[in-house]
Amino acid sequence: MSWKAIGIFDSGVGGLTVLKEIIKSLPQEDTLYLGDTARVPYGTKSPETVTRYAMEITTFLVNRDIKLLIAACNTVSAVSLEALKQRFSLPIVGVIEPGARRAASVTKTGKVGVIGTEGTIRSSAYTKAIKRINPEIEVITRACPLFVPLAEEGWIDNDVARLTAEIYLRGLKNDGVDTLVLGCTHYPILRETIATTMGEGVQLVDSAEETARTVAEILRNSCMIRPPAERGNHHYFVTDVPAGFLKVGNRFLGETLHDVHQVVLEKEGCVAQ
Repeated sequence: MSWKAIGIFDSGVGGLTVLKEIIKSLPQEDTLYLGDTARVPYGTKSPETVTRYAMEITTFLVNRDIKLLIAACNTVSAVSLEALKQRFSLPIVGVIEPGARRAASVTKTGKVGVIGTEGTIRSSAYTKAIKRINPEIEVITRACPLFVPLAEEGWIDNDVARLTAEIYLRGLKNDGVDTLVLGCTHYPILRETIATTMGEGVQLVDSAEETARTVAEILRNSCMIRPPAERGNHHYFVTDVPAGFLKVGNRFLGETLHDVHQVVLEKEGCVAQ
């Protein structure tokens, strides 16, 4: 059991920031990553469509005998996680609950900001998750859609990035939040610019880091963790041609991607029923 891989999926490249944290904290683990690059983005699609995609991808990864699944996509975590947990029997971790837990534990003023895509912010998933932990916390949200193309373009510390951050984050800064959740897996790429814009008194919560912590805890508690002396192998699947994924993915992962295969989920028998 403990020699199986960890499965990770996202609509595209953003989930590689989660994978990066998994590799950092659990270097001994094998991983299988699937980026649904043919159908990205998920944030603009209906919850029913997103859930259908998530079911197909999970089926694909479960067929490859994974031991734990990470939905490294805030949209999937917001709208499809419960449906996945009902359908599949393995441990499934989203990126919202770990980030919400961390934010609730570190805020001192009880004012937490959350930034994300329009789909994630519209779902109120972070607000609900934080308020389940502590109903007294005030949660102020802001959609920052332009951060995604900026991250993918590599425009992370130029004038365009700084001006965009200033316009998006001004309101949150004025509202006096002391904690800011990076509620999209692309946003850690822009972390320095976001931190500079918000100022020293604001603590950033990276859901990717918190998700990796949660996964390590689950594997340890379930005795599914590989011995630390092992070295993990990493395999990547995409649903469109790999070229674009490779170009942006190297930046997101911070190292060169190898072993990227294009798959057709329908041919794999992964069409959701």
